[in-house]
Amino acid sequence: MVAPFVRNGGSRHAGQAAPPHKNIHGEPLTTKPPYGYKRNPDNPKFWVIDEEAAVIVRRIYRQYIEGHGIDQIAVGLERDKIIIPTVYARIHGHKVTGIVPPNGDFAWKATTVQKILTSQEYCGDVVNFKTYRKSYKIKKRMENPLENQMVFEDVHEPIIERELWQRVQKQYGRTRVRQTVKSEKNMFAGLLVCSTCGGNLAFHFNQKNHSLTYFNCRTYNNRGKERGQCDATHHIRTDFLEQVVLGDIKRITAFAKHYEDDFLRILTTGMGDEMERQLYTSEQQIRSLKARNKELDSLFERIYEDNLSGKLTDDRFAKMSRKYEDEQAENEAQIVMLSREVASKKSTAGSARDFLATVKRYTRMKKLTPEILREFVDKIVVHHRERISVAGKDSPAAEVQKVEIFYNCVGAIDVPDLKKIPQTEIHIPTRKGVAVSYATA
Repeated sequence: MVAPFVRNGGSRHAGQAAPPHKNIHGEPLTTKPPYGYKRNPDNPKFWVIDEEAAVIVRRIYRQYIEGHGIDQIAVGLERDKIIIPTVYARIHGHKVTGIVPPNGDFAWKATTVQKILTSQEYCGDVVNFKTYRKSYKIKKRMENPLENQMVFEDVHEPIIERELWQRVQKQYGRTRVRQTVKSEKNMFAGLLVCSTCGGNLAFHFNQKNHSLTYFNCRTYNNRGKERGQCDATHHIRTDFLEQVVLGDIKRITAFAKHYEDDFLRILTTGMGDEMERQLYTSEQQIRSLKARNKELDSLFERIYEDNLSGKLTDDRFAKMSRKYEDEQAENEAQIVMLSREVASKKSTAGSARDFLATVKRYTRMKKLTPEILREFVDKIVVHHRERISVAGKDSPAAEVQKVEIFYNCVGAIDVPDLKKIPQTEIHIPTRKGVAVSYATA
């Protein structure tokens, strides 16, 4: 049921409670509805969907989940002459601050797309106290920690389904480093993880042959070896990777088709332990970041008192406070990302049958698409190639690379060797003439 709410333009400090009636009904504190919504002309306490803008919001979410980068989405909207939200609001009678750049009616920015992709209001919720002001001396508004925000679920009609919104948040948290406008965004971007340092793998293409694309460890590339963070490139070609993932998904769908009961038993065995480990790690990181932010609050109060007493000059106070604020803002952004991951994991725990339903839809899959990849795969851990000896002294050594595929909600799946299930080993000759075997863990 949709609960009514009214606008309140007042501002409050972090942690200060809203009036009791707002706590009950989830009345928003924002001065205007977000892009995609409008006030109900018959009852301004309600938000209703503005279909003209909602079509664009749905397009942005659909393209992102299909594997398009934020910059690519922005460029496409500008190319199709879609009016930016600021201009759209002015056209519809809203008072909007800021200056629109020349020829800026269609000048979509990546930050605008990013804001739409991360706004919880689109799944039907109201979020109050998103920002606060630390001091009257500092005009900049700070992002409020999640525990100080007030969230009211299912207040208005959603434009984006909650499950889809959660998937986008999870993916966005892994791909914070955006691609440039002219660069290609491969469908595996954001899914590949280095087995040594845990960092993301970066996408590249061969300078002489652009059709030859590959990933390698971003940490290693950034002098990670010298710093002792990563010891190898973890290089993997995208054509190899696509065949490995396609083969493993085919193997899983075949197993589920022939042995459904056994498949469900494998999914549920050990699934809880893996989820608990991931939740514990994320919650530990959140606690550590929150503790550091409390330290920064104490440091800020100390320099504020020193500034009032004359022990610290205004110039020095401004520099130190800006340093603390920047660190705190970075910590708070990380807390938001981790908190969303924790919430997503808790909401999807125990969904083995949901995963089985997904598997059943793709029993005749022939090609790996970005949509299928995102629906199945949570992350892929890539190990560096290893040279192994084969039987016989005269036989050449072979190179084998291990790839661990972790699926949404259920983690890694250990499928037994059964005659009806195809093997998942792929041998592709490289330029050096060495057969490289890619096999799942």
